[in-house]
Amino acid sequence: MAEDARFDYDLADESDTAALARRIASVVAAGDLVTLSGDLGAGKTTLARALIRELMEDPDQEVPSPTFTLMQVYEAKRFPIVHADLYRIKSPDELVELGWEEASEGALLLVEWADRAGPLPETRLDVQLRLDASQGDTQRKATLVASGYFAERLRRALSISELLNASGWGEAKRTFMMGDASTRAYERLEKPDGARAILMISPRRPDGPPVRMGKPYSAIARLAEDVTPFLALSRGLRTEHFSAPEIYAAAPEQGLAILEDLGALGVVDADGPMPERYGAAVSVLAALHARDLPATVEGYTIPPYDIEALSIEVELLIDWYAPHIARAHLSSGARATFVNVWREALEEIVTGPRTWTLRDYHSPNLMWLPERDWLRKVGILDFQDCVMGHPAYDVASLLQDARVTVSDTLEMKLLGQYLRQRREADPAFAIETFARAYAIMGAQRATKVLGIFARLDKRDGKPGYLAHIPRVKHYLLKDLSHPALVGVKVWFETHMPSLYAKDGA
Repeated sequence: MAEDARFDYDLADESDTAALARRIASVVAAGDLVTLSGDLGAGKTTLARALIRELMEDPDQEVPSPTFTLMQVYEAKRFPIVHADLYRIKSPDELVELGWEEASEGALLLVEWADRAGPLPETRLDVQLRLDASQGDTQRKATLVASGYFAERLRRALSISELLNASGWGEAKRTFMMGDASTRAYERLEKPDGARAILMISPRRPDGPPVRMGKPYSAIARLAEDVTPFLALSRGLRTEHFSAPEIYAAAPEQGLAILEDLGALGVVDADGPMPERYGAAVSVLAALHARDLPATVEGYTIPPYDIEALSIEVELLIDWYAPHIARAHLSSGARATFVNVWREALEEIVTGPRTWTLRDYHSPNLMWLPERDWLRKVGILDFQDCVMGHPAYDVASLLQDARVTVSDTLEMKLLGQYLRQRREADPAFAIETFARAYAIMGAQRATKVLGIFARLDKRDGKPGYLAHIPRVKHYLLKDLSHPALVGVKVWFETHMPSLYAKDGA
């Protein structure tokens, strides 16, 4: 259990109360408990009203005191809010008659006189309010005491406030945008004058259990442990004149950065990939891969995409996809053979050419910037897991996009474009060798992604990714037809024949 976090605030007027409400709103989530304590007249309901209006994104929201109704429920955009005043509760049993349990499910609980409900959970945010006797009847003091997981969350929220204020974004409106499959989250910042930026919240990745050689999966797979790689690669890409976000401000120790907002135009529409924009994205890769890029950028050394990293990624399939989706029960011998055939196929990859392998170069992470010149029209968002690896990986990542269907015809057209541009830049560029590597890396990525999507479903409770599995299977089967992967193909045919069934897993 994390050590409690405690912070004190002076509330001289309503603007201070509103500012505190904004801080609390940035911390809370569905299922949280916020208790408001203090004497009568200390300002509990006033703060609750300001917090509810902030979460409702409506400064005129009617927020009556629940003193007589005991409980009010609000349907905010992010989650329901239950505002309760339990001063008149004589026994916790009375909560059952109120329908407390049903109303509380998946909601933020904002409770005055919470001690009347009986023993309180250890994990909560307690806001203690009191009159400041030295300043008369209008000024108050507030103390926030966060326990359990709330403690680290509150510390991070205050670090964000410090960064925003120090960088001139303290008055910006903050709008939650999204989280992703990792622990990162993003907010859009908008100043009163209309200037925009993106707040990236990327806490240090906690070490998982050791899985091999005493190391966690993330270390073996060469995944970024903190925000440092992102900051370094963003600057490195911009130095090479590509459109990575400019870093306006950062607090690396807290995993925070304020980034240039590259807008909302993507490279796909309702019909799928937009050929012109995908073509530009291919040209970016061809230009990037034609350059002699350093392994150390801004003092950060990019790790190698070595055989151990490539191998442990494909093993996600036998750890997650095979048992949970394919319902395949693999013997230890079958698992060992899987690893061996993949390591044999990947040997030529790890001894091949090396470049910045951005690793997440696909449609969700590419923006369209029509006002910029040709190569800079493609905004690149995600590259913190960059490794020194084979250039074929990112080409396969784009042209065999796991989240949007790239037709076989468009894939071959754009692959041909990439090969021509590489040959134009270097007449010695070996087209057939690259095409072979493209099939290997496409199959490696598809195998890994099947495992990741199964893991997101079974371990992380994110079943939405399963909808992409048929598309990824199609890519995998297509890649396995290449002679370079005959050993891998035989393994799948022998141990996972359902992969080949038209409607099978």
